[in-house]
Amino acid sequence: MSEAMDPKDVAARALPLVDLTNLNDDCTAEDITALCKRAVTAHGTVAAVCIWPQFVAQAVAELSGSGVRVATVVNFPAGGTETLDVVAETAKAVADGADDIDLVMPYRAFLDGRRGFAEEQIIQVKAAIPQPKILKVILETGEIKDPLLIHSGCQIAIGAGADFIKTSTGKVETNATLEAAEIMLTAIEEARRDHKKSVGFKPAGGIKTVQDAADYLALADRILGHNWVSAQTFRFGASGLLDALIGALDGTNATAGEGY
Repeated sequence: MSEAMDPKDVAARALPLVDLTNLNDDCTAEDITALCKRAVTAHGTVAAVCIWPQFVAQAVAELSGSGVRVATVVNFPAGGTETLDVVAETAKAVADGADDIDLVMPYRAFLDGRRGFAEEQIIQVKAAIPQPKILKVILETGEIKDPLLIHSGCQIAIGAGADFIKTSTGKVETNATLEAAEIMLTAIEEARRDHKKSVGFKPAGGIKTVQDAADYLALADRILGHNWVSAQTFRFGASGLLDALIGALDGTNATAGEGY
């Protein structure tokens, strides 16, 4: 890592951007308590915790007063739930106190040519989320694969009201990549330039090290400018990244954990 990318500087910049995640299939209430405790560190708080819907009310109570947001997932992970059920899932999460809704775009329908279905689901979920709560739309770029289709998916999500576009669920073979991130950040820049829309970006899945964080931040800086990145515009979806960031800040260089 170059002098311009000092690990401590990267870690200090990245830590408040983390959506600290536990979407393990065997997650328990005790795991959520541990996650909420990890979210408040000696170096400051993460942006949010990202958890299954059934744990939202618990996390909201445990993080009260901390400033840490509570994010949850809907239509997750396969993106195949019927729209009315996804809207109901969203409404319940909002009622339980969720600040952020991470929606899996119906990417298989999108790939099958049913783009209107994917768009309409995003529109309906967005309508169920009162401001200032936010909607992040997960494209599952590792399954879409084709760069032109990833770009088209970004345009659909942004046009349908996404506040953020997110790479991945962390539940498929290929998750966040810099190649997909470049396409998505470019779509965000186009929306800002052509339509005056402000849309955030969340890479998720496999982001584990300070160098990983540095690479994504450098890409965002190049495409959108050095002043663009903040917790209002950029999140890292990860579980193990936080340990690496704290290790860099403490000078112990810890790297561990699997990012989602």
